[in-house]
Amino acid sequence: MASILIIEDELSIAELERDYLEIAGYEVTVASTGAQAMEFVSNKNYDLYIIDIMLPDMDGIDICRNIRRTTDRPIMMISAKDSEGDKIRSFNVGADDYMTKPFSPSEMVARVKVKIERYSALKLRQTVDYDTLQYKNIRLDLDHRRVYVDDTEKELTVMEYSLLAFLLEHKGVVYSKEELYNIVWKGDATEDSTTTVAVHIKKLREKIEKNPSKPTIIETIWGVGYRIGEA
Repeated sequence: MASILIIEDELSIAELERDYLEIAGYEVTVASTGAQAMEFVSNKNYDLYIIDIMLPDMDGIDICRNIRRTTDRPIMMISAKDSEGDKIRSFNVGADDYMTKPFSPSEMVARVKVKIERYSALKLRQTVDYDTLQYKNIRLDLDHRRVYVDDTEKELTVMEYSLLAFLLEHKGVVYSKEELYNIVWKGDATEDSTTTVAVHIKKLREKIEKNPSKPTIIETIWGVGYRIGEA
C-alpha cells in the first residue's frame, strides 16, 4: 500500500483529502505544521507528498525544498493563491504538480494515482534492458533513469525526466502544452496545467541547454508548441 504525507493546517481540507485517498486505497498521514511534517519525514520516506504552501510555522516552499533534497518521490503543492509566482517557485524547488483551492478531491486522487504509478514504472525500468536515448550532447540512460549532458550527469525531477524522455522518444514531432500535459501528466489540460508544462520546459532548458535563452535542444515552435529535433 502506497503511503502519502499530507501537510495541511486546515483540518477540514486535510480530512477531506485523507478520506478520499484512503477510500482509493492509500495509507495517509497528516501533519498540521511544518515542524511536525519534518519530524515525520525524518522517520519515513513516503511515496508521495501533498504540501499546502501557507502553513502557520513554515513556508510550504521551504518544506518542499527540504524534502526534495532527500528523495525523488513525487511532490504536489496545494494553495489558495492562484499565483503564477507561487507555481514557478514551487517547480523551481522540485515540485511535480500544483493545484489551486478549491479543487475536486476526485481530480486530486487521479493525479496522485498517476504520479505514484509513473514513479513505480520508472523505477521498474531500472531492472529491464532498454536502449539509451540520445540527441546531440544529451543522453538518457533508461536502465538507470539518468540524464547526461556532455557526459556530465544532471539531476532531474520525476516529471522533468518524463517530459524529456517523451520528447526524445518522439523527435521531430511538435506537441502543444495541452497535448504534453494530457500525455505526460495524464490529465485534462487547464490554464494551471499549461503553466505547469511551460515551467517544466524552462527548468529542463536551464539544466540541459548551453544557453537556455537560445535553446537548441527543446525548440519552441511559436503558436504551436515544443519539439526536440527535426522530423
